[in-house]
Amino acid sequence: MNAKRIIPRLSFWQIWNMNVGFFGIQYSFGLQQTAVNPIYSFLGAHAEQLPILNLAGPITGLLIQPLIGAISDKTWSPKWGRRKPFFLLGALFCSIALFLFPFSSTIWMAAGLLWILDAANNTAMEPYRAFIGDKLPEDQQTFGFQMQSLFVGAGITLANLSLFVFQKYFGGNASNGGIPVWVYYSFFLGSFCSIASVAWSVYKTPEIPPTEEELKALEKSKAESNFFTPFVEIITAIREMPKILWQLSLVYLFQWYALFVYWQFITPMLKWSLYGISETDETKANTLLESAKGGSAVAASDLTWAKSILHEVEIAVGQTGLMNGSYNIVTMISALLLVPFARKFTSRNTYIFCLFLTGLGIMTLPFIKNEYLILLPMIALGIGWASMMGLPYSMVSPSIPHRKRGIYMGVINMMIVIPMLIQTLSFGFIFNTFLGSNPSGAIILAGILFVAAGGCVFAMKPGAHTMRDL
Repeated sequence: MNAKRIIPRLSFWQIWNMNVGFFGIQYSFGLQQTAVNPIYSFLGAHAEQLPILNLAGPITGLLIQPLIGAISDKTWSPKWGRRKPFFLLGALFCSIALFLFPFSSTIWMAAGLLWILDAANNTAMEPYRAFIGDKLPEDQQTFGFQMQSLFVGAGITLANLSLFVFQKYFGGNASNGGIPVWVYYSFFLGSFCSIASVAWSVYKTPEIPPTEEELKALEKSKAESNFFTPFVEIITAIREMPKILWQLSLVYLFQWYALFVYWQFITPMLKWSLYGISETDETKANTLLESAKGGSAVAASDLTWAKSILHEVEIAVGQTGLMNGSYNIVTMISALLLVPFARKFTSRNTYIFCLFLTGLGIMTLPFIKNEYLILLPMIALGIGWASMMGLPYSMVSPSIPHRKRGIYMGVINMMIVIPMLIQTLSFGFIFNTFLGSNPSGAIILAGILFVAAGGCVFAMKPGAHTMRDL
């Protein structure tokens, strides 16, 4: 119908600059992984409540990303472009939510801010995935997606290491309950990184303007559109979805269910496996401190015990930050190193190996009782995370029509958030009924699910042309 779009090749630093904004988005995501659930605990939430309190991520991702994708596909501003207005607006609201989050005084205030934060993150993240396909020719897309993996690792690394460092140097020797002051510092840093990094990419990276024919098609489409058009287009896109995307959806069912379990239960696991603190101990310590603050008589020995318990809880949160920061450092290092392995062994086989490696590493965590040795399995998780953030996209991207790239990147995100939604609604029951409320069992189950995800990748058959971008 129209001539094939000519997309110029970009230099290393041009690809670098266009992906810098992913750093701020992923810093926010890193805080959600590591700090939000401990904040819920600081505010009095119980372990079985964590899945439902994390409902914001799956729901906002399910609704917002495909809608933003459909709308951005049909957007063009000579000044702002097609995708950039969306991730700039998302970053702005993300920055505001991060600044306000540590001021949460109740569980439900924190939950409400998490909804805003997740909505903003999803508004920013979806167009960023489509941005790679818009800006890069097919022979550079794997490099572009793996560069995003590098910034995923960098953003989440800083988020997690900030928690570890601020807790270590500003945590003090005791806690009086509530959200510790050092947590505020990490969120304030994230608030700055979110808007600053996205603004850099917006400033440094121009979008490719549509051709005259594409502009006419956009104007015609806008004239024929109504409120329901994006929803109809999403349904149509799903109905016409390439087979490889259906195969990816099964992989993602296991992979993202496992990741959500890991992120929710790694801190509860560490409290027990490394520091011997049960949820009962933590609840009792909080109750004693609240009673003391309320004027009730509490024995000095009980008060000392309660403060020591909550200090150990803070150390466990810091250890989670160190572990998650460690695996994201590995992600930064391995993201681009995976490209030659994908060239030699194919993206599919590299992805399979990384998922198997991740599963085995995760399953060892509950059995390691040393705070330094427990960092070793993070190497496996870091390599796996680098593959998850890049290789699936490069495998399916050549099968996605250019004019529907935004919609299909949103649909891929639906494949991510539906497993998270299923986990959110189901895992509280599984945790109490089948795992005996044991967080170590939850982590072992996550490892098994990663291995299952790797097995499902065997069914994916990306075309030979997929490898040209290597």
